[in-house]
Amino acid sequence: MPPPAKPRPSHKLELTTNSLRNTTMSVGDDTIFYEIVTRFWHPHLTKINKTDMETREVFTVAEIEREAGKSPRVRFGGESSQWMSAEEFVQYDSEHAGGTFVGDANVTYRWKTHKGRLQLVKADDEDKTPIAEFHPHQRHFLVFRMAKHAYLEIKPLPEVTSALEKLIVSYLLVERRRRDTHIRVKFERS
Repeated sequence: MPPPAKPRPSHKLELTTNSLRNTTMSVGDDTIFYEIVTRFWHPHLTKINKTDMETREVFTVAEIEREAGKSPRVRFGGESSQWMSAEEFVQYDSEHAGGTFVGDANVTYRWKTHKGRLQLVKADDEDKTPIAEFHPHQRHFLVFRMAKHAYLEIKPLPEVTSALEKLIVSYLLVERRRRDTHIRVKFERS
């Protein structure tokens, strides 16, 4: 009898910078490569571009618009698609950092914090097994260059890899909201 099959390793989407507006997310061999970019001539528009490494083609898969004084908006699929408000796409949790969104095949996912780290779970999962987990960066002696880049560890499940763009956009929205509320709470305590 052959030994049982080993589980497939999870995808480790590494973020090159700590910015949510200008960074790249990619696996080690660059088979999955996303560029998150905000151009200086469009400071309110963040584009999520996907690179197909076989054909060297870059195309926009999603956009996030954050204008001052307005609610953020999201659209998937490029210029021909319709904008939706970020609150339509991600229903934020009013008490904690996180929120829910609907991925492909009408599966509902929920971002939650566990020990200060963002985790993605299926909303109907009783065990709350994380499908994706954010690991923050680490620095040498807490101030020098990065010893370890931040990354999203994603389980290689078919329903998750098919909804990768939605997962990335939801992460960007939830993390931006978490950082904004963290800064707001910090200033209110001062």
